[in-house]
Amino acid sequence: MRSAVFIAGMVAVAHGVNDAYAAFLPPLLPRLMDKLGLSIALAATLAMTLSLGASVLQPLMGYLSDRYGRRVFMVLGPVLSAVFLSLIGATSSFWILVFFLLVGGLGSAVFHPPGASMAAQVSEGKGSGFRMSIFSLGGSLGWALGPLVAVGLVGWVGLEGLWMAMIPGILVAVLLFPLFPSHGDHAGAQLPPSPRKVLRELRGPLGLLFGISVVGAFTQRVFLTMGPIIADRAGQTEAAGAFALSLYLGTQALGTLAGGFLADRMDRRRLLAWLTFLAFPAHFFSVSLPPGTLPAFLMAGTAGFFGMAMMPSIVVKAQELLPESAAIGSGIVMGLAWGVGSLGVLVTGALGDWIGPREAAMVSMPALLIGTALALQRPLADVGRR
Repeated sequence: MRSAVFIAGMVAVAHGVNDAYAAFLPPLLPRLMDKLGLSIALAATLAMTLSLGASVLQPLMGYLSDRYGRRVFMVLGPVLSAVFLSLIGATSSFWILVFFLLVGGLGSAVFHPPGASMAAQVSEGKGSGFRMSIFSLGGSLGWALGPLVAVGLVGWVGLEGLWMAMIPGILVAVLLFPLFPSHGDHAGAQLPPSPRKVLRELRGPLGLLFGISVVGAFTQRVFLTMGPIIADRAGQTEAAGAFALSLYLGTQALGTLAGGFLADRMDRRRLLAWLTFLAFPAHFFSVSLPPGTLPAFLMAGTAGFFGMAMMPSIVVKAQELLPESAAIGSGIVMGLAWGVGSLGVLVTGALGDWIGPREAAMVSMPALLIGTALALQRPLADVGRR
């Protein structure tokens, strides 16, 4: 009988592998734009496609994995991500690339619900929070390393040789499969909520949390999409752009841990207001300062920290709102909100073709102040114990 912490560690390894492939696209966007002759708006469409594929179907995948077996989904997700996101450099067709990104993003949707469930609830007893932090840390490390791996491999074998990156991902998935427990599947799994139920829940305080999560996801996607393009237009190397992304994504791991710590010790509504308020200047300067400079790197790291530190409070308050349907609440403020937030990147991309990528990113970042205003609304003060 393997320990719960050991299983959580193996799930974290799979999480890191899956999310590393999901981070391949942003640093390679300038190269793909040159290869396919894409505008900034079309590049933003690619980023949105990957995000939608990874988020919108998460509630359904969670139901299916509970119903038919988490272990299969735990392996299938990283394999889909590894195969299809390693093929993004092998096509000269925009629409085939969209297909690769959609299916590759689906790998994340397949993996994350059963992965989080298995990491946090692999056995009865205490420690689910600690195991969940292990799971989150694995994903954050994968996110941070993915851009460096993608740029390093492409620099060595070229964009068309990126397909080789799928090999270690497939091997790791196969090796991990027998280490995952096969129990925990049941016929009583709850179906994801209907659109009517989602809309009904969004009319109350959950809608405020949803809005905060949407603007947080939007500004994150703006940085991840526009950051490499801004660096490329400024004459920076791919490595410099990838390092900024890795710094941003890496500090998100620290932000998650710090946000969870503070969420248990502070009024969560005030904490969300402060975090969204502080995230605004950090994100603004991360795209407005000259790319490749030390101040820009410092702001990128700070933006990643504050941007992800708000998530524990959002998720916990959503679960307090729906104590009998915690998974539904989490799915709304995470998967659904992230998908909706990614849609806004299309507007930023189109604006980038008109006024320039840096200027378009700069005018997008004040959206975080909408999150501050939402966090200060009185209905959130009555949610839960904090």
